[in-house]
Amino acid sequence: MTGELGGYDAVAEARSARNILDIHWTRICARLQAEVGEVEYRTWLKQITIGPVDGDEITLNLPTRFLRDWVRSQYGDRLSTLWNAEIPEIRRVELQVARAEGAAATPSAPIASAAPGGDDRGVAAAAPAVAEDRVPENRNDLAAPLDPRFTFDTFVVGKPNEFAYACARRVAERPSSPGFNPLFLYGGVGLGKTHLMHAIGSELVRGGAVSVAYMSAEKFMYRFIAAIRSQSTMEFKEQLRSVDVLMIDDLQFLIGKDNTQEEFFHTFNALVDAGRQIVVSADKSPSDLSGLEDRLRTRLGCGMVADIHATTFELRISILESKAAASGVAVPGKVLEFLAHKITSNVRELEGALNRLIAHANLFGRPVTLEATQDVLHDILKAHDRRVTIEEIQRKVSEHWNIRLTDMSSARRARAVARPRQVAMYLAKQLTSRSLPEIGRKFGNRDHTTVMHAVARVTELMERDTAFAEDVELLRRMLES
Repeated sequence: MTGELGGYDAVAEARSARNILDIHWTRICARLQAEVGEVEYRTWLKQITIGPVDGDEITLNLPTRFLRDWVRSQYGDRLSTLWNAEIPEIRRVELQVARAEGAAATPSAPIASAAPGGDDRGVAAAAPAVAEDRVPENRNDLAAPLDPRFTFDTFVVGKPNEFAYACARRVAERPSSPGFNPLFLYGGVGLGKTHLMHAIGSELVRGGAVSVAYMSAEKFMYRFIAAIRSQSTMEFKEQLRSVDVLMIDDLQFLIGKDNTQEEFFHTFNALVDAGRQIVVSADKSPSDLSGLEDRLRTRLGCGMVADIHATTFELRISILESKAAASGVAVPGKVLEFLAHKITSNVRELEGALNRLIAHANLFGRPVTLEATQDVLHDILKAHDRRVTIEEIQRKVSEHWNIRLTDMSSARRARAVARPRQVAMYLAKQLTSRSLPEIGRKFGNRDHTTVMHAVARVTELMERDTAFAEDVELLRRMLES
């Protein structure tokens, strides 16, 4: 009997230790998500699972060798630092490829020991894995998964997006139709470009006879660089040029990336010449994407260009009604109207606010009311009450320090330019909801670690220099007023 109880205690202790690790990992994931942004987190880090702890080393599992190598090179030091901060006994992180059950895992070399206070380092909107009976399998190894939530049936159509929706349906029904290749979708953040691209891909793959490769421009660049480093560029080219449909999201990321633009241009030509379909999205029309090669902009504009306008109040109401109906939670009309009036620029934020309300109602068993809405969403509503843009911040800071607005995105490193630029990055982090990578792109496509350094530097200077702190606070008050 004692032996049985001892065995039970051991099992219970193991489960307790695992639960504690899960709690620490949840906190680490939240930190990483805040630091690198939602898109990068979902693409590279969300698929990590925890393995065993052996002494001062913890093992983290990833599904593919490419992901393992990429996470190790880009986020390895940061993972070690965060684990060490959570559990000081853990000094090393080992990354390995998690094989199918019963097969051996492929380890990587252990990441260097964590040093508290170490630097951070951190692109397609990769969707979580889904059951095969829900979404057709897309067999291209380079492609990101297609999100099962983003279909034509779940896309709410209104005047601002009806043309783009009709073009997307046409491509899904008849890819490579004359006049629709390439299909170029453009519009602001969170208006539905990515949704339509996933809908096209899912519709085509569902037929079973079409191969689709969907990825962000950022992931295209990283995969291209990885192919160069591993001397497998021919394999990379062959894989991409063998697909029936290539979809590249957020093409504006290629601005300033000359070598990657060159490779994309040749891939584009090879596919179009072979009668394959290309779908591209960006935040601006081809003619307005200054920084792309002229020949690439010309080719992008030779097919169908469809813009998605900012949402109207009526469309926002329709979107909220559709999402509320699907959730099964009763949301009063006055709450939907309140949200549609308050959150106007981004459908993603609008849906996120509604999802939070619904989750709150389900968790606590309370009805959704206008009062509860204002309480649960106080942070979102406050942000929208003082909607400050990065462009406004750059303009105000440039005027304050009497520098040119173009210096905010230039390569100049003189202190008279670099310090105001750092202040603008700091204020962008404090006053907007933009992620670090998004802020970096607004400052001449700088890396998110540059933004992190700027925030840390300005914070340090404000603590040491009273006059500097007063300048920054004055700018903040001017921008918030």
